[in-house]
Amino acid sequence: MTNRTVDLTDRATHFDFGKNWASYSRLVDRDRIEAAVDSVRGLVGDLRGKTFLDIGSGSGLFSLSALHLGASHVTATDIDEDSTATTRSILQSFGDPTRWTAERISVFDLTPEVSGTFDVVYSWGVLHHTGSMWPAIGAASRMVKPGGLFALALYEKTPLCGFWRVEKQAYMKAGKLGQKILRGFYVAVYSAGLIVTGRNPIAKLRSQRQRGMDSLLDVHDWLGGYPYESCIKEEISAFLSPLGFTAVLEKPVRVRAGGILGSGCSELSATLSRSRATPPFLPFFTGV
Repeated sequence: MTNRTVDLTDRATHFDFGKNWASYSRLVDRDRIEAAVDSVRGLVGDLRGKTFLDIGSGSGLFSLSALHLGASHVTATDIDEDSTATTRSILQSFGDPTRWTAERISVFDLTPEVSGTFDVVYSWGVLHHTGSMWPAIGAASRMVKPGGLFALALYEKTPLCGFWRVEKQAYMKAGKLGQKILRGFYVAVYSAGLIVTGRNPIAKLRSQRQRGMDSLLDVHDWLGGYPYESCIKEEISAFLSPLGFTAVLEKPVRVRAGGILGSGCSELSATLSRSRATPPFLPFFTGV
């Protein structure tokens, strides 16, 4: 069960995602931007004339993609000051400061009363790192305008999620040398796993680049990504449906070997079809 005695807005309790995103931003090029645009388009569709809230903007690449897709205004938010700075740097390259804002703020501090509501609320691979995933999803859902779209990606639950939570805590405390050793070990085991299952590690790396990713930074992100929670699509549907959301697109990830090499993010888009209700923060939604 999640321990909420710590301050969830305290970045000191989280993995240092911001520095990882700052490193990634130096690799951003036309190919990675095009791949990110394709990824966002595949989940939310046409953004022309729509307002877009990016919760957990990271590198800012998805926010930039929303601008490329015609969003009338993009609001990028992140709890990490390094991520916010990187997002601003990436968005400044777009050249139209009137169409975006970037703010350091926790998802738990976002309110419709202050920020308004949005046509599209987007949070890819973020809310499972807040330390309290279901309340975070509820907080994010309140930012969706009636008739709007809620798009998110969350780690798929596996039998080994408990192990990975412990590993991530240990990785955060390992120091630079320890982390380097753990990354090398993981890459070796992961590559061997690909070969054993008939897949080509080189082709896998090429595929990741085509989707706008960087394999080595992704390994660091995965091994250190704490806090860590996960879920299955039935749990997401059970949570969102009473709030008036209807799923319009589901993209489940395939997790191999019971998650021995990790998990991946399943994607979901849901429309808000009626007035929102109070998020059901029930005991059922405080698990893994």
